[in-house]
Amino acid sequence: MLRIHLTGDDLARIRIAERPDPMWETILSSHRLRDRRAPHVYGHWREQSRRRVGALPATLRALIPLTGYFPDFLNPPESTHGWDEAIEALRATPRRRLGAEIERLDTKQPLPTWVRSLAGGDRATLDQLAADLQRYHHRAIRSDGVWRRVQAEVDADRALRVRHLLAGGIDGLLAGLRPVLRWNPPVLESDYPVEREVHPAGRGLLLVPSFFCWRLPVTYADGDLTPVLVYPIEHAEAAPENAAALGRLLGTTRARVLRCIENGTTTGELALRAGVSLASASQHARVLRDAGLVMSMRRGNEVLHTLTPHGLGLLPADGGH
Repeated sequence: MLRIHLTGDDLARIRIAERPDPMWETILSSHRLRDRRAPHVYGHWREQSRRRVGALPATLRALIPLTGYFPDFLNPPESTHGWDEAIEALRATPRRRLGAEIERLDTKQPLPTWVRSLAGGDRATLDQLAADLQRYHHRAIRSDGVWRRVQAEVDADRALRVRHLLAGGIDGLLAGLRPVLRWNPPVLESDYPVEREVHPAGRGLLLVPSFFCWRLPVTYADGDLTPVLVYPIEHAEAAPENAAALGRLLGTTRARVLRCIENGTTTGELALRAGVSLASASQHARVLRDAGLVMSMRRGNEVLHTLTPHGLGLLPADGGH
C-alpha cells in the first residue's frame, strides 16, 4: 500500500504537471515494450517499437527491471522543462547518488561490470547510458505520431482534473483520481507493490498524468526528493486520421465548434457555447474526432471533449477572437 500523508501546507501546494513528462514516459514505456499488458492501448505501438528498437539496450534492461525498483536519478525533475534538460541533468548525476541508488537494485544475479563502474561514478559509462536512453526515446517515443498521442491523452486527463478542481477544489481534484487513488483525508492512498509511507511535510505534491504508466501509480523511492506522484490516465481509442474526414470539416459552424472545444468541454456545454442543439453538438464532435482533431472520453454520464495537437494547430494564434 502507498500512503501519502498531506498536511494543509501540502494541499495548498498540490500541482498538476502542465505537459507529459518525457523522461517518465520513456522509462515507463520500457516496461510496456517488454510486457504484454493492455494490447488494446499499447499493442500497435509495441509492435512498431520492437521493429524500430529491437531489443531494449542492455543498460536499460539492467537499470529498469520489468517490475520493482529502478533508480530515481533516471527521472530528474528537470524533465518537466523538456527532454534535453532531462538528459543534461542525468549526465550530471553526482557520484555518491549513483552509487547509493544502484545499490538499492534488487537483482537475483550479479550486476554487470559496467553497472559497478557506473555506481563508482564513471562518466563514460554514464554518457553511454544517456546515449542509449536518448536513442531509445527517439525511436520508440518520438516517431510515427506516438508523442502526439501521448500529448493528446495526457491533455485530456489534465482538462478533466482542472474541471474537478474548479468544481470541488482540492478535495474534488483528489477524490476524482479514483479508482487508481483513494482520497481519505488527510491521506491519499493506492495499491502498491511495497509498503510506502510518504510525508511531503509541507513541500506539496506534483501530480503527473502518464500515458505509459499502467494500473498503479509510481513515486520516487527517496522520500527526500521533491514529492512526485505519476499516475495512469484512462485511455481513449485513437481515431484514424484521413483526408475524407478532414474534408467534412468545411463550414463556419464546425469551425466554431472546434474553437469552443479548445479548453475542454462536455457535449452539453458545447451545445450552449456553439449555439447548436445537443444532437448537433454530438454530431460535430464525432466528425472532428474522426478527423483526429478531437479526443472524447466518457466520464460517468458525461463525455468530455478536448483538442488533439492537430486540432489546436488549426486554431488561429489569437484563438479565433
